[in-house]
Amino acid sequence: QVQLVESGGGSVQPGGSLKLTCEVLLNLASSVYARRSLGWYRQTAGSRRELVAGIGALGGTQYMESVKGRVTVARDDPKRMMYLQMNDLKPEDTGVYYCNADVRSTWVAHGSWGQGTQVTVSA
Repeated sequence: QVQLVESGGGSVQPGGSLKLTCEVLLNLASSVYARRSLGWYRQTAGSRRELVAGIGALGGTQYMESVKGRVTVARDDPKRMMYLQMNDLKPEDTGVYYCNADVRSTWVAHGSWGQGTQVTVSA
């Protein structure tokens, strides 16, 4: 059963932009979902998934140092959607991007994962 669906990835040149979308299909009461922190994570070959951007229940955000100023995370709880706007993309942004809808202390993801969406940045 698919519970998270990521989309919006693609191949772009350095300096380009992408907007990733995460649709959360979890069967959760709205009040429960609204209290959850959400996050976008990236995985590259041979490495662990790492937080790119997270957003708390009250809208507070956390960003990976290397993406600050270039990436914006947003959530739309009534639609059960989360977004990641990425600008001025760099080759080091390449990877598979996953969203998670059960992010807890220190931005550690506990929930299930979707299939991810591939982002490739190259000249």
